[in-house]
Amino acid sequence: MKDNFLNALKQVLVYEGGYVNNPNDPGGATNKGVTQAVYNQWRLSHGEAKQSVKFLTMQEVNALYKANYWDKVKGDDLADGVDMAVFDLAVNSGINRAIKMLQQVSGVTVDGIIGPATVAAANKNPQKTIAALCDARLKFLESLSTWQYFGKGWSARVASVEKVATRMALNDGGSHVA
Repeated sequence: MKDNFLNALKQVLVYEGGYVNNPNDPGGATNKGVTQAVYNQWRLSHGEAKQSVKFLTMQEVNALYKANYWDKVKGDDLADGVDMAVFDLAVNSGINRAIKMLQQVSGVTVDGIIGPATVAAANKNPQKTIAALCDARLKFLESLSTWQYFGKGWSARVASVEKVATRMALNDGGSHVA
């Protein structure tokens, strides 16, 4: 598969926005979807001192999302659109959850590891995979205690992800993002 990372990242950043520190969000201070804890870990692993996530640069955003999310969900191996849907889910709800949901909706063994069987099953019918993944994601989000605070936004995000990812799958390329 060709690399759709920058197109997918552009869309994820539309959903994530800028700096927020909502007391109802268990992730705490966040900027462009990157929590303070993730940012601290990223900087330390690259020999940099900790600093407020407010100062996160776009260079760091690109590198962090590519290494910590896109590569871990095998975005380059997944069909256009499926890659976007799984990537956004990983950013919003965690890598493990994204991988396991993808495996569940693709009908393969749920082991938390994206291998050739998961890739083949997920890519067999990208539109079906995207729809099933977004349905499973919404059900999961509705079960969270924080749904009362974030449900409206999450619901809109999942609907948008499904629309954008389906468009990517139909166009067989990520350059046609809404």
